Amino acid sequence: MNGDVISVEKVIPAPAEAIFALLSDASRHTDIDGSGTLRGAKPGAAQHLKLGDTFGMNMQQGFKYSMVNTVIEFEDNRRITWQAAPGGLLSKLVGGRIWRYELEPTDGGTLVRESWDISKDHQRSLLKRGSMPDKTREAMTRTLEKIAELVAEGS
Repeated sequence: MNGDVISVEKVIPAPAEAIFALLSDASRHTDIDGSGTLRGAKPGAAQHLKLGDTFGMNMQQGFKYSMVNTVIEFEDNRRITWQAAPGGLLSKLVGGRIWRYELEPTDGGTLVRESWDISKDHQRSLLKRGSMPDKTREAMTRTLEKIAELVAEGS
């Protein structure tokens, strides 16, 4: 992996508003998860996230754990970004990766770009090695495919 950011893109034949509604609803993140690690939003997750909101996610990748996500960038119907960390003292040692979705209206729908940014992650050097970057790229590609399927179904 060169650099600290991996991005994937897909033109989805739907308006940005429909895609953004899905992305900004934390309770729907398990529906779009291409990695298979999300197990559900913790109670109280906003159905329309905004800048500064936090939401918890139950996760499982070999073992169960949870993450606290903070919305750090927000432009309605154009961009939403959150930073993930385990919360508490553990967040000083692990976590910090950033998930960003950018939407650009284009001919035929909306260009959606998902990015995995590890520039602020405490484990950056470990995450850049081995198969993690390739697995993450594959999972993000599946996520964009799931988003396309869901907005096509109108859900």
